[in-house]
Amino acid sequence: MRKVLYIGGHVQRFDGMTDEESEPLIDYLKKHSTRPEFTCRFRWESGSLAFWDNRCTQHFAINDYPAETRIMRRITVCGDTPF
Repeated sequence: MRKVLYIGGHVQRFDGMTDEESEPLIDYLKKHSTRPEFTCRFRWESGSLAFWDNRCTQHFAINDYPAETRIMRRITVCGDTPF
């Protein structure tokens, strides 16, 4: 199993650093994690089914389906402890 760093909009600062000290590193890591080679673009079609693990995925929905309806179900699995 590989360790990962999850960086998202909820991050405020790194332990032992002030907000001002953390900001450049957080900004760099956010930009790095969203580089095209690290992303997956899912094209919705009728009957599509997508799964992702929010513990190790940054999900960002783009409203590129105007006038269409997506039916979504969320499942939360209990019992797995992050490392």
